[in-house]
Amino acid sequence: MNLQPHPLDVLPPDQIARLAEEVGVRKAKAGTVATVTLGILAGAFIAFGAMFYTIAVTGSELGFGPTRLLGGAAFSLGLVLVILGGAELFTGNSLIVIAWASRRISSSELLRNWCLVYLGNLVGAVATAAMVHWSGIMTLGDGSVGTTAASIAAGKLALDPGEAFIRGVLCNVLVCLAVWMSLAAHSVSGKVLAIVFPVTAFVALGFEHSIANMYLLPIGMLQAGAIDPVSLAQSLAIVTAGNVVGGGILVALVYWLVYIRQARR
Repeated sequence: MNLQPHPLDVLPPDQIARLAEEVGVRKAKAGTVATVTLGILAGAFIAFGAMFYTIAVTGSELGFGPTRLLGGAAFSLGLVLVILGGAELFTGNSLIVIAWASRRISSSELLRNWCLVYLGNLVGAVATAAMVHWSGIMTLGDGSVGTTAASIAAGKLALDPGEAFIRGVLCNVLVCLAVWMSLAAHSVSGKVLAIVFPVTAFVALGFEHSIANMYLLPIGMLQAGAIDPVSLAQSLAIVTAGNVVGGGILVALVYWLVYIRQARR
């Protein structure tokens, strides 16, 4: 694939689309062990970001908006680790739809990647939640961190299913745009900058990220003293569906229609 240099040292959108297509093919055809292992890493990385977010907003006296902004900036650590560390994140892999729409991978290859990565993300996030619970970190601040974690989980579980779905859609639009823009950058600093603002925005706005919730819901339930697997599964399913629509259709498929389909015609 011949990607031409750009005067601003970034790839223009049409070349990002071509690069995203190539990356999607590689991801869909990767081995099972590698895919699951990198998925576990991504689940843990996103959990680190969610953990950082929980600490950052606990006890903040900055006010509602600035506190959300601070928390969002802290949470962006998760996607920075995923992108620069080369892990496999389910929400970001919604962009593989570009390769599927170009018929360079089959539906079964697309679904295989999503299922393996989702499973890996779940293992990594839940395992991290368990270790955080056992580590005693939630007792920091005289237990205020644990109280914050429980409050976050309760707020997510209280969402109306329709609201949770739409928040999932909006979340993954921003997450996939962050991944998309990171493909345009050549430097580490450029990739980090491309990631931070969209991720900070989705967290500050209260959108729903399925993989972050794989950590936030279990750790919050543990602090509240009870795990409700049915409520957890239902919440994750709704948000996951929204994430797929937001990233796979509103970002990946739209860019495919604009840049790849038109160019081939």
